[in-house]
Amino acid sequence: MTVFARRSLRLAAAGLLALVALAPAQAGTLESVSERGTLNCGVSEGLSGFSDQDAQGRWFGFDVDFCRAVAAAVLGDPEKVAFTPLAAGQRFEALTSGKVDLLARNSTWTLSREAGLGLAFAGITYHDGQGFLAKRTLGVDGALELDKAKICVETGTTTQLNLADFFKANAMSYEEKPFKTAAEAFSAFQSGQCDVLTRDQSALHGERLRLTRPGEAVVLPDVISKEPLGPVVRADDFRWFTIVKWVNFALINAEELGISRETVEEAQASQKPDVRRFTGAEGDFGKSLGLAPDWALRAVKATGNYAEIYERNLGTGSRLSIPRGLNQLWNMGGVLYAPPMR
Repeated sequence: MTVFARRSLRLAAAGLLALVALAPAQAGTLESVSERGTLNCGVSEGLSGFSDQDAQGRWFGFDVDFCRAVAAAVLGDPEKVAFTPLAAGQRFEALTSGKVDLLARNSTWTLSREAGLGLAFAGITYHDGQGFLAKRTLGVDGALELDKAKICVETGTTTQLNLADFFKANAMSYEEKPFKTAAEAFSAFQSGQCDVLTRDQSALHGERLRLTRPGEAVVLPDVISKEPLGPVVRADDFRWFTIVKWVNFALINAEELGISRETVEEAQASQKPDVRRFTGAEGDFGKSLGLAPDWALRAVKATGNYAEIYERNLGTGSRLSIPRGLNQLWNMGGVLYAPPMR
């Protein structure tokens, strides 16, 4: 390389650095949410136990409560959430385009979604698996008896891909009835266009109850996939990713520590080191996140700990009555495990 060429490169590099220095710093998601005063959260269009609306139009459910917990931790108010219902085909574009700050929409964590779409899953809030809801008239007891069945499925989902994998792996055939939305797939199943509806097991329990005659269908016991469901954020904002991830961990740790809605005041008076770190009395972890010292306590006070959220929306306190199973704490026979707050 000539002297002239090296000098030209140095000048070009200096000019580029000057432009970078003059460019305004791009605001992060935390700053945008704080300035707006509202968390924009993407949820499903209506899924029993996870996200639904009551007669007054108020959103409720497992995923909805997670959004409220994040709003409480960040903004100090669980009501400062704007919910955006999204179809499966819309959800990730809505996040990457900035339409929503957070996606809490029963979405499965996969490699292709993180690496291919520029997303980051902030942990697992619900360990699920794909299953089948079958008409009793079909006379089957398990998934391996579904050869040549007509199956309704939502397009653009891992559910559709898992369905193909399962039948190929077991040398069976089926007639796929694809639909753009979960609502359309459910309506087709109810009207008799197919014999079987496939979705996550948690969703199928809710769908069965929505049938005109729930007793005429059964959720088969087989689970054909791993479906780790969790909140999703854009991968270009590590600070926001960390906040959402640790709200999830805080709800799990709160259950393990015995901190609930009813014991918030007791926790604030506790002298136990791990509880004091949780409440913000020690450690100054809120500052490192850019949040108030009591951010974790705010989340629990707003929605309850993980167990309270689960039981209210999916467990014994709900119509679904889904056993916690894998979603039990690690020291109670499940796989729910959160890093310590220290």
